[in-house]
Amino acid sequence: MDRGTERGAPSQRAAGDGAAAAGRIPLAVVVVDRDGLVSHWSRGARRLFGTAREEAVGRPVVDLLPVSGALPEDDESAPYGAYAAYDGLGPDLESSLDGRLFYPAAGRARLTAADSDRIDVLWWAYPLVGPGAERLLVLAADAGALRPEDTGAGVGAGDGAAVERIAPGFALHTDFPGAEDLARRLPEILPSMSVGEGARIVAQVLELGYPVLEFSQNDRVPVTPDWGVPRRAERKARQERAAAAALSGEPLPQDAGDEGEDLEYAAVRERLEFLNEVSGRIGASLDLSRTIIEVSRAVVPRFTDVAGTYLREQVVAGEGFPDGVPDTTTMWHRVAVEHTDEPGRWDDVVPVGEAMPFPAHTPFFQCMTTGDPVLVPRISEQMGHMIAAQFEKRDIRPLITGRSMLVVPLKARNVVLGFMILLRHPERVEFNDMDRVTGAELAARAGLVLDNARMYTYQESVAETLQDSMLPHIAPRMSGCDIATRYLPGTLLGRVGGDWFDSVKLPGSRTALVVGDVMGHGLNSAAMMGQLRTAVQTMAALDLPPAQLLRNLDDLAQRLGEHYLATCLYAIYDPIASELEIANAGHIPPVLVRAEDGRSDLLDLPTGAPIGVGGVPFESVRVRVAPGDRLVMCTDGLVEVRGEDIGVGLATLCESAAHPAASMDDACDTIIRALNTRGGRKDDVALLMARLNGIEPEDVAEWRIGHDPREAGRARAAVREQLHTWGLGSVADTAELLVSELVTNAVRHSHSRPIALRLVRGETLLCEVDDDDHTLPTLLSAGRLDEFGRGMRVVSTLAREWGTSRTGSGKTVWFELTLPHR
Repeated sequence: MDRGTERGAPSQRAAGDGAAAAGRIPLAVVVVDRDGLVSHWSRGARRLFGTAREEAVGRPVVDLLPVSGALPEDDESAPYGAYAAYDGLGPDLESSLDGRLFYPAAGRARLTAADSDRIDVLWWAYPLVGPGAERLLVLAADAGALRPEDTGAGVGAGDGAAVERIAPGFALHTDFPGAEDLARRLPEILPSMSVGEGARIVAQVLELGYPVLEFSQNDRVPVTPDWGVPRRAERKARQERAAAAALSGEPLPQDAGDEGEDLEYAAVRERLEFLNEVSGRIGASLDLSRTIIEVSRAVVPRFTDVAGTYLREQVVAGEGFPDGVPDTTTMWHRVAVEHTDEPGRWDDVVPVGEAMPFPAHTPFFQCMTTGDPVLVPRISEQMGHMIAAQFEKRDIRPLITGRSMLVVPLKARNVVLGFMILLRHPERVEFNDMDRVTGAELAARAGLVLDNARMYTYQESVAETLQDSMLPHIAPRMSGCDIATRYLPGTLLGRVGGDWFDSVKLPGSRTALVVGDVMGHGLNSAAMMGQLRTAVQTMAALDLPPAQLLRNLDDLAQRLGEHYLATCLYAIYDPIASELEIANAGHIPPVLVRAEDGRSDLLDLPTGAPIGVGGVPFESVRVRVAPGDRLVMCTDGLVEVRGEDIGVGLATLCESAAHPAASMDDACDTIIRALNTRGGRKDDVALLMARLNGIEPEDVAEWRIGHDPREAGRARAAVREQLHTWGLGSVADTAELLVSELVTNAVRHSHSRPIALRLVRGETLLCEVDDDDHTLPTLLSAGRLDEFGRGMRVVSTLAREWGTSRTGSGKTVWFELTLPHR
């Protein structure tokens, strides 16, 4: 059934045909080879032009289709005013026939046909690409067969080829169905087409307005955009044309296929397939550098011979940039240059990585400020000189002069991120208007992909910066122990989480070791983790016992909010006493690897409740350790896998922790490899390993000092003697002076308990003075005549590091001095 009849289009008779179906007229199909000779002449061409196929095939096409000129613009008899007013949107038919046409075009012309007067025809010309001798497909119809009142009429193929077109100024009587409905109907009309292929064609026609050549059962079907419709109505016209093509009517009869001819793809189809192919290639990665390379390689050599990509400086740096149009001060980084010239020809003249601004008079500035493509058919010597003037001490003119250039903007969300400079060799066909449209569409797709990559890079950088700022940079060596750590995000797209580890220097050469895990993932968990970690550090500086610290942390979490839940393991290592004191708040137990026999065990600790639950007591456990033992603390993300008992992961942790390793870092890597390759891990991982080296008794010296002011002198003498015994005479004078200041202050402010003085020889020289006064010393600004206030200023100036902390019975003041290499 003819769908033109269904839409109510009146029946009419087509010129040259006895009884054309309603809404359809005969269509001439002519194929021209690369020599300008006719290689195919359909029955419609015979009826329209009066020349038999036998006489037409092999003859020059310009002899058979002589152009008399376009209709005058004021010819009121013309039913298609837009074609009568055709004004250069594409070359005329004569340009098409003699090979000067490089993209599909349409128009209206009067031809002189054999044995007849001049014929008023509507024509479509499609350059063909691909293998074979064919160069051009010409479709023509008798314009006199259509009247303005035939509002539903399309141009059909009375002899087999099915072509549909909505005439300018005409409207469908039926409402236009949506693109989804149109995509569903295409397979009904074109049975060989899949639903997915139909959806792709519809999207191209509706969005781009390009002519599209597609297959029916036996023939390709041109769907032609309306070149003559005003710009504000282009989208509506494209929709109407697509609707008419989708609702065309009867199953398509055979025409050219009957004669064994298989028409080559039209240029537009090739370009649309090119765009689809490029889109698939450039969207495979969110890595900015890789995406840039993909974009450049996608267009060379198929679309261009040289492609140079420039991005705004802030895009390359992964930063945001101010709104508004770029100006002459905007810096553009050359991030890629792809070409088909001999290797190295472009490398020295336009090296990748160079940054430069562009003057206002250049086509590049015009592109990046207007956001529109700029086409230069041939770069003249004058323009080549103008462009080359931007490159100091480098003559770029031999590389660009005489080439065709297309500059396309890389835009996303109405912001110009960069642009591409595309150049073709002088011997290659120039860029044309269709290339401009193709390049703009390519750049739009590439711009969106680049912006996605930019945003991902930026967000990844922000996440890493946030996580790095929250995780401490732990020194590999603390007093009496070595420490190594690892942090792994749960997913590549979520680089922040609530897992953390920490170490805190405590009085008495002790070290606090912490591992914690806030419930949940993402920024909220990371923010909670930052608050809890800060609280742990603050309370650790008060030298609270592990159980008391967790009790205080639990109270704080409840005050912060009901969603503050976390597990935490807090241990204090005393290298002099060779002892660990540990408390647990709902965390997985640590592993202790014995140096003596290499045995590894989970420490048996009271589990406790997670931080934030409230009302649950915490207990501390003391564990004797030996020099060389290793303590392994981690979060459950390392050992827990969905669908697997956590005991399996804990057993693997013990086994891998006991494996011999050349260094602490190697030992951590061994654990990660053993547990992180099982698959199924979705949680963050924090791992802390401490080798408990201990401090030998001969490296510790202690004295008890009374409250007599003369005790300061005795302390100085004892320190000097001990340092000479240790072979550290080079630091004796400084140490003696600083010890005198601390002991003097302690004698002045302490009460009844004896003062303790201790020296510890390790990587540094540590001196600690304990007394029973709870007031911490501070730095004062002492004047010239002030009697007090200078002691701690001297300590602050001469010591490598110094500090104070409260203890259960008073306070400790300490300093460290750098030792000479031993």
